[in-house]
Amino acid sequence: MDFDDISELVNGVKAIGDEINSWRSDAFFLQIREPKAFKTEADLRASALLNELIKRFKKNAVVISEEDAGFSDIRPDSYWLIDPIDGTASWYEGFPGFVTQICYIQKGIPEIGIIYAPALEKLWLGIVGKGAFLNGTRLEKRDGELFDSGFVLVDNFPEPKRISKIIYDNFNVIRYIESGSLGLKSLLVADGTSDLFVKDVVIRDWDVAAASVILNELGCYISDLEGNPINYYGSHEKNKGLLVAANAKLANTIIQFTREFKCV
Repeated sequence: MDFDDISELVNGVKAIGDEINSWRSDAFFLQIREPKAFKTEADLRASALLNELIKRFKKNAVVISEEDAGFSDIRPDSYWLIDPIDGTASWYEGFPGFVTQICYIQKGIPEIGIIYAPALEKLWLGIVGKGAFLNGTRLEKRDGELFDSGFVLVDNFPEPKRISKIIYDNFNVIRYIESGSLGLKSLLVADGTSDLFVKDVVIRDWDVAAASVILNELGCYISDLEGNPINYYGSHEKNKGLLVAANAKLANTIIQFTREFKCV
């Protein structure tokens, strides 16, 4: 697929994201439908809209949504994986750190990632072999960058906690950024706003699949905390955390540290 092939899809994701942003002032969409999972009416409606968009784009497309009732560990050869609102808590509380994201996966490989942060007016696009873009501008690769004088760390707390706190205390972190949404934090590494993002929690495929396309196109590094690639087979849940780094050099430094510090 090329850019011209998916322009309608990109525009559709942006339009739906803008709708999601407008719903924050509407009590109907703020209704919590599943308290345990913090799932709102907006999550469900956005999922339906994205499903309709993709089916218009490709009539027989298979769509798997975070909001689906159940998930099979058996994956189709090709499908779209969608996360209607990644960062629902941020969306609900009025913070800008949320995105809507979709990813096309073929034979276990994420090939197209479209992620839109409507409150930030930022849209990231990645296509395997074609590059990665932010609001239509090609992003530069990060694989040659050095971090001898320190690096920027991002996480979702006002101050570093858990594994981020350990890294903050043991490395020269020159700046710490707070942001919601796993997908958004990963993209902040991709576009150079941050250099490192780590989590020692369970992650799910829809959290990172779309962002992984952009990261890989830019020479960034994404893996679990042990350095293993994120795979898109079997269970959608991954229980070995997440590491997103500007490049392999920084990633390997962190992986070696987490092993020695027994963070994993």
